[in-house]
Amino acid sequence: MDQVERLTEIKKLEGALEAILFAAGHPVTYEKIAEALSLTPRDVRRMAEHLAENYNSDETGGIMMLLFPDTCQLCTREDYLPYVREALGIRRGGNLSASSLEVLAIVAYNQPVTRTFIDTVRGVDSAYAVGSLIDKELIAACGRLDAPGRPMLYGTTDKFLRVFGLNDLSELPEADSVLAAVDSLSQSDSEESENTDENLIEDESEKENELPDEEVSEEIPDDTFADSADNVTDGE
Repeated sequence: MDQVERLTEIKKLEGALEAILFAAGHPVTYEKIAEALSLTPRDVRRMAEHLAENYNSDETGGIMMLLFPDTCQLCTREDYLPYVREALGIRRGGNLSASSLEVLAIVAYNQPVTRTFIDTVRGVDSAYAVGSLIDKELIAACGRLDAPGRPMLYGTTDKFLRVFGLNDLSELPEADSVLAAVDSLSQSDSEESENTDENLIEDESEKENELPDEEVSEEIPDDTFADSADNVTDGE
């Protein structure tokens, strides 16, 4: 096979790789692609790296190629997200709560970890936050600890890397800065909740002052304000 034929063959294989990733719409393992193209995972990785250079060097292009340790994916560039949402009617996803971010940080920097480890570090039950992160596919079960009861171990996923713009876990920022940011967010959420409670109590007081003269003498239950505050819950 001469050089021209060889280059043509490589171009076809790269085209096949693009087609697979475009049709999938999610990360695909190098191993799976290698099986389809009769190549080695290492060869597929090298092809993906070459394509990524072409896609990602054009900052005005609408498509990016993401490379992860075991997978790769084609995706839209973040700059064009508002246009994609508008055209396709995609609703904005909900933000993670401070508690979920805290759990996610603990898992990311200590993985694999058990639920007990997470609860111990946080000092509170983390069942809801862990379940929420599993539902969002940001963490997943990755085995069991070789200990009595064989508790489940959890680690981050490729979607976690994708969402936070990382190629692999080695690119995680310093743990101290991340945990400080989470603590700040948690404190902000707590203050916002307290302000909400105070505003509700003030609203109730204003309503009381606005009652007609003949109703002012009516007895108001002692727990009126407590009930108003209790109706405000902190969502995880």
